[in-house]
Amino acid sequence: MSRLPILMYHNITQCDSDSNELTISLSKFEAQLKYLKDKSYHTYFVSDLIDNQTILNKTVVLTFDDVTENQLHYALPLLKKYNMKATFFIPFSYLGKTDLWNVGTEKIMSVDQLKSLDSDVIELAHHSYYHRKYSTLSPVEIQKDLDDCFEFISKNNLNVSPAIAYPYGDYPKIGEAKSHFFQILEKNNIKMAFRIGNRVNQFPFKNIYEVQRIDIKGGDSLFAFKMKLRLGKLRLF
Repeated sequence: MSRLPILMYHNITQCDSDSNELTISLSKFEAQLKYLKDKSYHTYFVSDLIDNQTILNKTVVLTFDDVTENQLHYALPLLKKYNMKATFFIPFSYLGKTDLWNVGTEKIMSVDQLKSLDSDVIELAHHSYYHRKYSTLSPVEIQKDLDDCFEFISKNNLNVSPAIAYPYGDYPKIGEAKSHFFQILEKNNIKMAFRIGNRVNQFPFKNIYEVQRIDIKGGDSLFAFKMKLRLGKLRLF
């Protein structure tokens, strides 16, 4: 078994004072990538994990939710600068609009912008269609959400990996509802799914539909980032 931290990001901002729970400053993000580079970390796409049983030592997976335009403008150039890969999770219904499930202030990339991304640096994956909590949906509604995603992907000729990050990290967690939910994912050829959890994974994963990600927040110091990378979320953060 190997240790595998999977980091979760949302927005990137140029202004340090605009950092918050979901938004990290450009300077902090660059400091984190520089640290990973200096410490000889390897980055993998999520899809690299699907058919592999082993990973290199000191591997990290970088993930971004929501495909906001600020990720295109600020994250992508730094990923290229430090020669790192990342997986971007798409809420398909909102492409070309704003984050209307939230406060609607962040622009979401368009289909053309997604297609312009360098596939050697960025891969695309699912973040549902409507960005709704899966635990609030019936099995029929969950299937409809997946169907809408697949229809959108086909219609727009997008290359999207068969992996999903649950909106809000939310999914049915108990009993029959949980097992049925995982059966729906399997039936739809979803190979891997991500919650939050804030713990470092052991790879290969024990459960491919409950892979944990570590939430990197705008207020995290570089020391906090280093500790999260090693241990996951600690209460002192």
